[in-house]
Amino acid sequence: MTLAGCAPVPGGSADGFDPDYNGVRTSLLEGDLVQFHVTMSGARSGSDVDDYAECAAAQYALIRGYGFARHVRTTMKQEGGNQTADAVYTISPSLPRGLRTIDAEVVVANCEANGIPTV
Repeated sequence: MTLAGCAPVPGGSADGFDPDYNGVRTSLLEGDLVQFHVTMSGARSGSDVDDYAECAAAQYALIRGYGFARHVRTTMKQEGGNQTADAVYTISPSLPRGLRTIDAEVVVANCEANGIPTV
């Protein structure tokens, strides 16, 4: 399933960071396990791409009526000027066990404050 609504954020910042968020593709794998493919250019490092995937996962959890997600794994690669991430998260109505858990509402608000689009 491809979700629309991921538009590039215009402008850029004072430090020269001017990313292009090139979209998110989601796939429900099984039950509460969801895969996110994100692509962006202009990333400073892999953490920018990872942040983009986390924003997508948080918004997806909220869309599905869940409040939390847990990171399972992310693989990244660079192709030309684009960086891509293939990230897998579980979504859940209550705080899941694990180290890399996210509160979806808090993460989405942080993404909006930092100009990172969500799905």
